[in-house]
Amino acid sequence: MALRIAKAELPTELKENMIKQLGAVPENVEVLWHSPQAAQDNLEFGAKVGAWTAIDAGLTSFAHMAVASMVGCSWCLDVGYFQAANVNLDLAKASQVPRWRETDVFTPLERDVMEYAESMTETPMTVTDEQYASLLDRLGAPAMIELTAFIAYVNLATRANVANGVASQGFSAACEIPLAVRPETSRVASTA
Repeated sequence: MALRIAKAELPTELKENMIKQLGAVPENVEVLWHSPQAAQDNLEFGAKVGAWTAIDAGLTSFAHMAVASMVGCSWCLDVGYFQAANVNLDLAKASQVPRWRETDVFTPLERDVMEYAESMTETPMTVTDEQYASLLDRLGAPAMIELTAFIAYVNLATRANVANGVASQGFSAACEIPLAVRPETSRVASTA
């Protein structure tokens, strides 16, 4: 996939900070920088969402990658693996998120979180009362609210990246796990 809009030039300080943090400038930021206000607001909100603490970082990582896989955002899946390394997740396990239904490496709670992420991502959403109540019972209200808002934010980010033509930049190479592909036999066909 090719970018559908040319990259905009970032301010030098922002570019240098991103290279320090990630080793490269994220192309989605360069694309969004055509509207610096939208780009800055997106970065700030993403940082705030990433700082929430009521929900386990491993669960949000798996939710993020499940949404990215379902939407077909190879950039988000790529950076999701990179972030999984930063929260000390088992990277071999993280690499299986796109095929979580076909593997037995995930706990029941992790599976339910990924199913919830997919249910929120489908159009129309397919979240059920039972599904929500089950997670609420196990996570508690603050974590459930954070998980729901996090998945909603990830949908915004993944869909914007795919629409803008942003694709994987190779962030996952730093943690030496290949981008997994969702099997054709799963509920949602792969577009990554």
